[in-house]
Amino acid sequence: MPRTRICSFCGKEIEPGTGVMYVRKDGTVFTFCSSKCERNMIKLKRKSRKVEWTEAYRKEKAVRVK
Repeated sequence: MPRTRICSFCGKEIEPGTGVMYVRKDGTVFTFCSSKCERNMIKLKRKSRKVEWTEAYRKEKAVRVK
């Protein structure tokens, strides 16, 4: 049975058969749920901790608010 993967940028689960897999020359593999996530990480070079709609941002905010 195929397993679900986690988006490398936003942290959302990706259903089998969907999403995009990006492999760098050094062998690093990234999986993205949408072109929005791919564009933010690869082209725009944004950090997921600083983008409000990502899981990493929500986790960091929860730590700061405590």
